[in-house]
Formats: sequence, C-alpha cells, structure tokens
Amino acid sequence: MKRFWGILCLAAFLAFPAVPHAQTSETGPSGLPLPRFVSLKSDRVNVRNGPERAHDIVWTFVKAGLPVEIIQEFDNWRRIRDWEGNEGWVFHSLLSGRRTALVTPWEEGVRTPLRARSRSDAQIVAELEPFVLVSVSECAGGWCRVNGDNFDGWMDQTRLFGVYPDELVD
Repeated sequence: MKRFWGILCLAAFLAFPAVPHAQTSETGPSGLPLPRFVSLKSDRVNVRNGPERAHDIVWTFVKAGLPVEIIQEFDNWRRIRDWEGNEGWVFHSLLSGRRTALVTPWEEGVRTPLRARSRSDAQIVAELEPFVLVSVSECAGGWCRVNGDNFDGWMDQTRLFGVYPDELVD
C-alpha cells in the first residue's frame, strides 16, 4: 500500500509541477488558485513527505502565522513550500487563509523601511529587520500595508515572502 501511495504521489508531482513564486490562473481541486499563499494556523504543524498520516514527518513548524505557499493539492492535503524552498505535505485544517509575510528572510542584516504611505518618498515610520512576521491587510501598486504589535505602514511588495510581486490583496 505504501508503494502504491508513493507511485501516486510521484505521478501527481509530475502532473502538477511547482511554479516557483508566480501567480497562475490554475485552480486546484479545492476550487482555489494554485499556487497561493496561506499561513500556519497552529504553533505545531507537522510536514510530511507524502499526503497521508502514514508518511514520515520530515520537519515541524513551531510558530503559528508563518506564511507558506500551497503549490499542490491532493484530497485534504496541501503540498507547501516555505521561504527556503523546502517542500512537504500538510493537512489542510492546519492552514489559514489569513495573509502574513516575512520581511526579507533572504537578506541578513538589511533593514527594510516601513513608510507612512505607499510611495518610495513617503516618511519612514520604522525599519524592520529580516524575519519580522507581519500581517498583510492589503497590497496594490507594488506596495503592501503591513502591521504588527507596534507598527503599521506600507512596504515595498518585493521585500516580503508571503505575497507575489504585483499581487492585489484586499
């Protein structure tokens, strides 16, 4: 039976290749677009190497709210990708449609300005370190309105993992 599921997963992987960090008009079996960003609902989310509980856990997320990209769907399982490009399967109920993002996780030590308005010449209200987790309330025109416990403002959309370039979020 494990061999059957392994072959089925391989066939599904080959039939639905991952599209790295790009929006498409493809729709998954859930009726929702693929790929798409979501966030983790729980502080403990097991990621498996296949779409069923019998598959091994390959790692565990330990922070709710982290953004992940759904790149494939199979039954009630979602194949996800994290900011580092790691992929695995998560049960759908452990994911939330709430939009969050990580500030520049790929750039150590580089602060990103948070602005009062969605313009590059707007006043800087804060500078955020890499890996800061933000809530995304809207995105338009290359800018996203983000907030956290002690900040609220606009950030260049390309500085976030959790939204696609030029994606509209409302």
